[in-house]
Amino acid sequence: MPERVEITGPAGDRYDEILTPKALGLLAALHGELAERRAELLAARRRRQAELNVGAMPGFLPATAWIREDPSWRVAPLAPGLADRRVEITGPTDKKMTINALNSGANVWLADFEDANTPLWENMIGGQLNLADALDRRIDFTSDDGKRYALRPDGELATIVVRPRGWHLPEKHILVGGLRASGSLTDFALYMTACARRQLDKGKGPYFYLPKIESHLEARLWNDAFAIAQDFLSIPQGTIRATVLVETIPAAFEMDEILYELREHSSGLNAGRWDYQFSIIKKFRARGRDFVLPERNAVTMTAPFMRAYTELLVKTCHARGAHAMGGMAAFIPSRRDPRVNEIALAKVRDDKTRESNDGFDGSWVAHPDLVPVCKEIFDAKLGPSPNQIWRQRPEVSVSAEDLLAIGKTPGGITEAGLRNNISVALQYLAAWLGGTGAVAIFNLMEDAATAEISRSQIWQWVHNDVILDDGPLVTKDVVERMIDEELVKIRELYGDSFDAARYGQAVALFTEVALADSFAEFLTLPAYERMP
Repeated sequence: MPERVEITGPAGDRYDEILTPKALGLLAALHGELAERRAELLAARRRRQAELNVGAMPGFLPATAWIREDPSWRVAPLAPGLADRRVEITGPTDKKMTINALNSGANVWLADFEDANTPLWENMIGGQLNLADALDRRIDFTSDDGKRYALRPDGELATIVVRPRGWHLPEKHILVGGLRASGSLTDFALYMTACARRQLDKGKGPYFYLPKIESHLEARLWNDAFAIAQDFLSIPQGTIRATVLVETIPAAFEMDEILYELREHSSGLNAGRWDYQFSIIKKFRARGRDFVLPERNAVTMTAPFMRAYTELLVKTCHARGAHAMGGMAAFIPSRRDPRVNEIALAKVRDDKTRESNDGFDGSWVAHPDLVPVCKEIFDAKLGPSPNQIWRQRPEVSVSAEDLLAIGKTPGGITEAGLRNNISVALQYLAAWLGGTGAVAIFNLMEDAATAEISRSQIWQWVHNDVILDDGPLVTKDVVERMIDEELVKIRELYGDSFDAARYGQAVALFTEVALADSFAEFLTLPAYERMP
């Protein structure tokens, strides 16, 4: 018997166009087949974390060595609209971003229901409506100052690739069988029923970015969801394509296996650098000073453990005929400050040059003004070729020790670094609780992943007796004092727009996820409970 689906969120204008009987039927079918396995896999994460806490180390899986050692298998052929991915832009699915991202000149737009978004009910359903409207070319937006935004011709628009929420996140406004729905399956089912046919009519298809995966078994769960949805909607198997974000340390050891599980639907892997650093901190949070990273702004892509991870990703993808996608540079340009703009563009240029030279087939930007910079660099490297999958990188050899060379990361931990983590986290959480998931702070684009680094570093420093290079031992009392001091600075920075009530919520949430004795696996879980 199909699971009963109940909508508990408030009705909104045109929500019935997304929350259709077909969408709810697919959601019920997916949960009926996959909900139990999802719960088992999340329990497996918790068991693995407990093992890591007492000394276990991740490694390449002996049981799946045959997959890594078999040179014959390949992923699916490149899909329409995804052969050339040299520039991808990321951002949430509000109307303005939808239009700007599609018009940006990027090859791909990562339409984000995850880290650059907040899961307000109106964001989740309104975002789905915006995607459908964009495909129907009936979306426009007028800003408060009267500027109108409209879509360019179809041939000039970026290919849409949707990032649903991770397996761990629920959707509390939809109950399936009396329990909260999976956020992942909700976002996936709503997009498939609203937009899959629209995408096929455009000559493309329903494409996805899959976040926060920690094992090939979690990739298999997604692959099974794809098979169920394609049958349910009478779409040929293999129509869906997915790129997996390798943004957890366990997944770094299972890149081949993840591609193999999704091979009929795979479009490659992405080096999700910010969540990857968060995963390093989280997984080894209880392992002492040897597993403590320097302050977040000191950890670069040239750190030995980050180099090993990206080199292995390129080699693995290209051996299987898949795209290797670079990560997002957090630097953003300024249209008001030429000096800030110059610094940001130089840093992005260096980052994308390194990636293109390493063999990546494209990379991410978070701002339309950075599309030309990234495009120029990859154009110079690729020329007329849509990608460089042909670069096999046989000279690369990465061991488990290389991936785990955390202690070799240069850099220090200073009072300025601690204060920066506090200030960024507070400003981001205040914006997140207000419904904004991508926020420019101190000339960097902050999203949930970078906020996770900020708060988890502080938790780790407090619980591993870290002494600042230029200051005291990091204790709860020290952090609480600095919270008060940084809050004064933030109040001065924002002036009349400072929302005392919202920042009160942000301080309470930050204290919970950064200073509690137990570690919150994801800050977005307690944050979601504070949302209507």
